[in-house]
Amino acid sequence: MEKSYSYPLDLDWSTEEMITVVEFFQCIEAGYENGIKAADLNDAYNNFKNIVPSKAEEKTIFREFKSVSSLEPFTLVKQLKISRPEDILKV
Repeated sequence: MEKSYSYPLDLDWSTEEMITVVEFFQCIEAGYENGIKAADLNDAYNNFKNIVPSKAEEKTIFREFKSVSSLEPFTLVKQLKISRPEDILKV
């Protein structure tokens, strides 16, 4: 999948926080492209939630990401909640 969009980032975040958020969105992309191990997505999502603890802010960022990429992060996060760590998640 060719990416020609920008990730939704908050300029108040540190460089490390931005990298963590980008890594989470790269996991979402992987889930759409080839699939991703649930444990890997879980780790990335937990790291993302350390930066974006608010559910409202998460929804806003997910919406922004979907609008630029056409990928819905919530779909994979929902799968994550009912999966085992060794499962491969794919949309």
